[in-house]
Amino acid sequence: MTTARLRVTKVLPLLGALAAAAAAPALGAVREFTLTAAASTWEISPGQKVVAWTYNQTLPGPELRVSAGDVVRVTLVNQLPEATTIHWHGVPVPNGMDGVPGVTAPVVARGARFTYEFPAPDPGTYFFHPHVGVQLDRGLYAPLIIDDPREPGGYDAEWVLVLDDWIDGTGTTPDEVLAKLIADGGGPAAHGMGMGGMDHGSMGGMSMGSGPWGDAGDVTYPMFLINGRPPTDPDVLTARPGQRVRLRIINAASDTIFSLALGGHRLTVTHTDGYAVQPTTVGALYVGMGERYDAIVTLADGVFPLVARPFGKTSGGQALGVIRTGSGVAPAPDANPVELDGQVLIGSQLQPAESAKLPAKTADAALDLTLQGSMKPYQWGINGAPYGKNQPLTVKAGQRLRLNAMNMSMMTHPLHVHGHTFALPSGLRKDTVLLAPMQAVAIDLDADNPGDWMVHCHNAYHGEAGMMIALAYTT
Repeated sequence: MTTARLRVTKVLPLLGALAAAAAAPALGAVREFTLTAAASTWEISPGQKVVAWTYNQTLPGPELRVSAGDVVRVTLVNQLPEATTIHWHGVPVPNGMDGVPGVTAPVVARGARFTYEFPAPDPGTYFFHPHVGVQLDRGLYAPLIIDDPREPGGYDAEWVLVLDDWIDGTGTTPDEVLAKLIADGGGPAAHGMGMGGMDHGSMGGMSMGSGPWGDAGDVTYPMFLINGRPPTDPDVLTARPGQRVRLRIINAASDTIFSLALGGHRLTVTHTDGYAVQPTTVGALYVGMGERYDAIVTLADGVFPLVARPFGKTSGGQALGVIRTGSGVAPAPDANPVELDGQVLIGSQLQPAESAKLPAKTADAALDLTLQGSMKPYQWGINGAPYGKNQPLTVKAGQRLRLNAMNMSMMTHPLHVHGHTFALPSGLRKDTVLLAPMQAVAIDLDADNPGDWMVHCHNAYHGEAGMMIALAYTT
């Protein structure tokens, strides 16, 4: 997501932020990694090779795993044909390490390198990706797992599941898709209402207005992936019957909400966006773009489909993984677990664990955050204007800030806040939340990480079309 147009009245100097990060005390071991961003040939399905943009020539990129309290030091080597960055999604890093060009850090130019360094403050399931244009949709994403050394465990194995929608190299690129959306005004069926916006038109391969999320998305994808593999060549995860497995579920997609289920099983959700919840057992759950969920499952004997079904999209099939604990025939690419036909959990309805709640405090300030947009013209924005023309939200360090978020469109938007987590009215802690059409929610955050930050829709195409706003600390 390009963010070079920021206008703020008072900005924390970048050099000061970098110095503060460098001066931060090392609480644990220093964990060093190197990531090379480059174009690479990837066999996206049997016999079908594409040129994807990847970290270290893998899709997803390599999992980075550290413990809470460690110092993370990652050197990014940019071998892409254009500038890039890394954003550490969900991690409250020092401002200069957040990877938003023109706001929190400089871009890493073609042929250059940059070292990100930050303490790993909170355990949980996170991921990282660029914050430049629609590079996320080209394959530049990977898990970041921060282990809790105090966690009792209670499971036999752990699997990271990264969900994605894929179009790059299949006849077009994400940049071409974005350009066409803008040029076509979102498609022939669109009927725009400008930034007063309560409209959303349909495009081929999508359904309109089905609940609970309204319109499904803007992009028709030819395939959906789990851990970089399509349903015709799925990732196979093996274990023994009766074992308890922790699933770390990450939606790295750019335009797709998934409903996820493991056939023949029920999942006990334990965390969302890194924070503990009251354990809740479900047959299936929705996972929005940028959201993460942890769940525990006790495995039966046999072969089972792990299905991530794209919400509201009628082409491109679904994402599929295979869980094998015994003999049996592998599920078909179009496997349909009965769990997906029942009630599907909406993550914002989870209840927080007591340990995850913000301390009780009356909000010191309140600001409106209204999401608006249209398909024709293809323009999205916050507080009445696209990014670069809207006024930054402002907060003072130490304040409890209430953001009164309202979605004034017929499209669901995953709202993501950089540098902070927030609490929903229930106390549930998150950094990304799905806002359904015409839904309003008050979210509270503590202004404890000075700098200038982005608040935006994590639909990559909406963000690039203007659905971003700055959150700026003032004195």
